[in-house]
Amino acid sequence: MEGSGVLLVCIFVPLLGAFLLPILGRISTGIRNIAALLFVLTAFIAAAFALPQALAGELLLWRLELPLGMSIGFFADGLAVFMALTSSLVAAIIVFYSFGYIEHYDNQNEYYMMVVLFIGAMMGLVFSTNLILIYGFWEISAVCCWRLIGFYRKKDIVLRADKAFLVTVGGALLMLVGFIAIYIQAGTFDLMELRGRGLDNWIMVLILFGILSKSATVPLHSWLPDAGVAPSPVTSLLHAAVLVKIGVYVYARLFLVNFQLEPVWEVAVPAIAAVSALVSAGAALVENDIKRIIAYSTVSQLAFILLGLSCGTMVGAAGGLLYILMHSLAKGGLFLCAGIVEHSTHTKDIRQMAGLARRLPVTAVSFALCAFSVMGLPPFGGFFSKYMVINGAVQSGVPWMAPVFIAGAVMTVIYLLRVYVKVFFGKLTHPDLKEGSWEMVSSVALLGLLSLLAGIFINIPSGLVSFIVESMGRW
Repeated sequence: MEGSGVLLVCIFVPLLGAFLLPILGRISTGIRNIAALLFVLTAFIAAAFALPQALAGELLLWRLELPLGMSIGFFADGLAVFMALTSSLVAAIIVFYSFGYIEHYDNQNEYYMMVVLFIGAMMGLVFSTNLILIYGFWEISAVCCWRLIGFYRKKDIVLRADKAFLVTVGGALLMLVGFIAIYIQAGTFDLMELRGRGLDNWIMVLILFGILSKSATVPLHSWLPDAGVAPSPVTSLLHAAVLVKIGVYVYARLFLVNFQLEPVWEVAVPAIAAVSALVSAGAALVENDIKRIIAYSTVSQLAFILLGLSCGTMVGAAGGLLYILMHSLAKGGLFLCAGIVEHSTHTKDIRQMAGLARRLPVTAVSFALCAFSVMGLPPFGGFFSKYMVINGAVQSGVPWMAPVFIAGAVMTVIYLLRVYVKVFFGKLTHPDLKEGSWEMVSSVALLGLLSLLAGIFINIPSGLVSFIVESMGRW
């Protein structure tokens, strides 16, 4: 595959293939499942084909010009390809895990359709050349999120799905107003033509509302812990691989690559992130629902990513991108491990579990590997990303941020150790347990192993993100 064809395959195979899955499901559930996995893997492979050209500085572009300064187009640079690879890799593992998790539930056809459509929307968003296209794919992801969170269809679950939809769509509408204001000022929605322009502070505030609502930053975060009522592969997809990463990607795309911001935002956004990191980590310390604990952890870890991308230093930005990869691998694994635990014990309350390592040894080891990376312990990948983000904050001229986020990192260690000790150590509470299906167990083992290997071979991902950040031309 060459040129723009790679981008079209990466976007439209999952985007259009998703609508075939309900039809295939009526023929054979096995064919449907394999097709869903192949659609996502195709996006990953196509993005991998685009990587060498993107890193070589060759512009992969497909564009259709429209009147009034508008266009429909897709382009690939290092940042877009990095996000596409990260999202599609973790999403493929989650789809494979779903083979064992979802097989006994209703609504399977819709489940696989929405998951794959979700990935197609993510691919479309990261490669879009146009602010309106970004908004359109953003809202497709919101619809998928709404349906997936409400998967079990119980009244209280549907209400939580509605809450997630209203918060994220409300923020997106404010962001759209900001995009329209940019068009009124510049006469175009095209990101290439907007590169290097300044941005009024009031427009920045509108766009920031959309980003913070999607990336579940305090005070717009409460929908994310509530989304834990969804199946575990859904929460893994939302919290780790795709949904919450959309916001931080758009922040990087708009404010690291395209627009010039006032210096005040290099203090204001990290300050918002600092509050979010500490508040959500504190909530995780006192929560007893295993999935809500991990969800609050996601809110806290997203604050580290936002700090890295907003502090105004090259090492911080590189650390923020590296954090996206490491968090996707490790947090995805934690949610999938929680799914095995919940499936086995039929509870999410960690006070009703103990000694599960004796019956779930692979899950216990995988949870530990992923947790060590989220904690930021060497030699796991999360250590290097966390170090680079905090180092970037020190270099940014606001060094007081560093001790705040170090405190957040310490709290991460405490609440994840609390979960691990309560769930996997002590006197066995469920003697009849057994590991999940081989698809589920192998998926969590792979994510745990990747979290470790990403740290051992850190020169590869760190070199990639450093090159991407340097190519932005901001520093």
